[in-house]
Amino acid sequence: MFSTQGPSLRELAIQALSSVERGYDLLAPKFDHTPFRTPDSVLDATADTLRPLGPFRHGLDVCCGTGAGMRVLQPLCQERATGVDFSTGMLTQARTTHPDADWVRADVRALPFTEAFDLAVTFGALGHFLPAERPALFAGVYRALRPGGLFAFPIGAPPPVTSGWYWTLLGFDLAMRARNAVWRPPFVMYYRTCPLHAVRNDLTAAGFTVTTTPLTALGRRQDGSPRYRLILARKAGTPT
Repeated sequence: MFSTQGPSLRELAIQALSSVERGYDLLAPKFDHTPFRTPDSVLDATADTLRPLGPFRHGLDVCCGTGAGMRVLQPLCQERATGVDFSTGMLTQARTTHPDADWVRADVRALPFTEAFDLAVTFGALGHFLPAERPALFAGVYRALRPGGLFAFPIGAPPPVTSGWYWTLLGFDLAMRARNAVWRPPFVMYYRTCPLHAVRNDLTAAGFTVTTTPLTALGRRQDGSPRYRLILARKAGTPT
């Protein structure tokens, strides 16, 4: 499915009926050959926007998966870049692709870091957290950053109701809710639970000062608004 190197429909079905952790362990060897990997265009636009905000010494990729975010972190960080994820399979792939980075297996709802990083990023992972779980995630990132540290991630504009994508994502989320109502363990992945205003409120409650900037390289919608914005959540204090 997706390409000759990607997963088959059967493999995706097995993944979808597994837990999130087990599902990604199974998908890991073929994950980079699916549309689920963050596109290089999004990674590059993020890096270009963050570059003038540096320099950064140490960087953290939250929910790193197979390590695509290292395309952003390693050129921006003067010292080490670290990825954290709870899927052993995804981390195995990441270590193979980026042996010069550090990789940590942990539940990101309880990050094991304190004032260790100047920059944290995440890509395409927020849908794996129910709204009630975001405060713990954001509090952990806040704790992991040094004073003045920055947490950054792209967020896409919601598709208009007249768009086929709107109905596709709505259908996916409804199917996932139905699946989780009747099948255990749950597989948490929703596309419509992270609106900008809710994410901003949760970041602010965690202590961040939040701004956004359009990722203009990724284009604009028909109404002129940007297709993507970069969330810039700054921890209080002076960078050291």
